[in-house]
Amino acid sequence: MTDLELKRSVETELNWEPSIDAAEIGVAAKDGVVTLSGHVKSFWEKWSAERTVSRVSGVRAIVNEVDVHLATSSERTDEEIAKAAVHALDSSISVPSKRITVKVSKGWITLEGAVYWQFQKRAAESAVRHLIGVKGVINLVEIKPSASAGEVKASIDAALRRSAELDAGRIKVEADGDKVTLRGSVRSWAERDVAERAAWAAPGVRAVDNRITVGALSASA
Repeated sequence: MTDLELKRSVETELNWEPSIDAAEIGVAAKDGVVTLSGHVKSFWEKWSAERTVSRVSGVRAIVNEVDVHLATSSERTDEEIAKAAVHALDSSISVPSKRITVKVSKGWITLEGAVYWQFQKRAAESAVRHLIGVKGVINLVEIKPSASAGEVKASIDAALRRSAELDAGRIKVEADGDKVTLRGSVRSWAERDVAERAAWAAPGVRAVDNRITVGALSASA
């Protein structure tokens, strides 16, 4: 796929996504790396644009340089955003009660604390990213290890074998304490993302180094 073909595919996908005003987003593509520019009206839209692009075949990396320009009606004080964020976290059944703290500065939310599972860390970010007035989210929530390296590797290997979207034989899993390294090759950026999600779903994983290549035949990174 040429750079021009990839650029057009990304633009088509962005136009197809109803939650995004694609007219405000610029797209550049070079050797599988897609750069997004322009501005949107919410952090949610910026995040949605990145997720939309990751679905496109041929995308190997994404640089999201989109700015968030809030409409006047969407402007909130940091105190208002903080109160809304705390309420959103307390209302989420996937976020452990009282284990995450919120800091807000100039519209940017910083999440801190510790949980036991990666899905809880992601749920915390998901709970606040759509709030009115938010310009960005920094997720510093830590994951406490609760399993041995061997158990983590076995759990990830099993998850990869269960996935209908992946050829598990092309992916190698290495576990060193609470850190997991993935190697190998897959056919698309979406498959790479599936493998990484499987790694993060293992109990006790605190870091995932995803070295899986996209569209390459070599198993090395």
